[in-house]
Parts: sequence; structure tokens; C-alpha cells
Amino acid sequence: MLFPPDLTLAATDLLQLMRQRKLQIAIAESCTGGLLTGLLTEIAGSSDVVACGFVTYSNAAKTSMLGVAEALIERHGAVSAEVADAMANGALAHSTASVAVSITGVAGPGGGSTAKPVGLVHIAVARRGGPIANAECRFGDIGRSQIRIATLRAALALVREVIV
Repeated sequence: MLFPPDLTLAATDLLQLMRQRKLQIAIAESCTGGLLTGLLTEIAGSSDVVACGFVTYSNAAKTSMLGVAEALIERHGAVSAEVADAMANGALAHSTASVAVSITGVAGPGGGSTAKPVGLVHIAVARRGGPIANAECRFGDIGRSQIRIATLRAALALVREVIV
């Protein structure tokens, strides 16, 4: 088993809920590097819910793959609510999904600053024709792996909140 059992259960429940509502999801990830897509696709039968995943670790990838404006990244930084929103909107624009989730953050151990410390993660969920939901998570410097796992839990919860 690649993921902790509670995460696999939460992902299974979310996929079932999305399946019942006939929703598909696109995932745009930065600091989690594809882990959320991996978690969802670890579950057999997920192909009817998971439309696609974008791993946009670099700013250039956010711009070229998702259409995030360079000026937006320069103004707010890659780790910001604004960029998370743009990533989620870009995932919708570049897919057939009805829901998109995006993740951008500082997983550490380095790369943090006073304004954007290690453990800061922004998550956004966009739904076609609906408002964007955001979460700013401040997990603290609990270690790279633990930040990424905590982010998966938070992302699943936010997606669930948006579609219920």
C-alpha cells in the first residue's frame, strides 16, 4: 500500500461521491508533485472520475500547461491563493473535468521565508460555473513528507466540501 489507510479510505469515499454526482476531476499539483493524482488513481476504477493530472512544479510549467500569467506569479509568488486559483481555473480550461483542485506550497526543508514559511500551502477548488473555494494551510516545519501527506488530507476535504 502506497498511502496511509485513512487517506486511501478518504480518497475512495470522495471518488464514490463524485461518481454518484457524475463529476470528473482534474488535479493541478506543485509541491505534492503528483501525489494527489497518484492517491486517487491508486484506487481501482478511478478512471471514470479522474480526468487528468498536471504536475506543474516550476513556474514555467504553471504558465505553459495551465495558462497561469507570469505577471500573476511575479506579483503574488507561486505560493499564493491567487496562483492556486489560476491553477485550478487552468486545469478546468485544459480538461473536460467539471471540478479541479490545485495545490501550491512550500514543502521544505528549505525554500521558506518569513512571509511564506515552510509548511505554507494554498489549495483551490474550482467547479464549472461556480465560485472558487480556497484553503490556506500552515502545517509548520513538520518535515517534507508530513507536509505533503497533510496537504493530501486537506485537499480531499476541500474537494468534498465543494461538491457536497
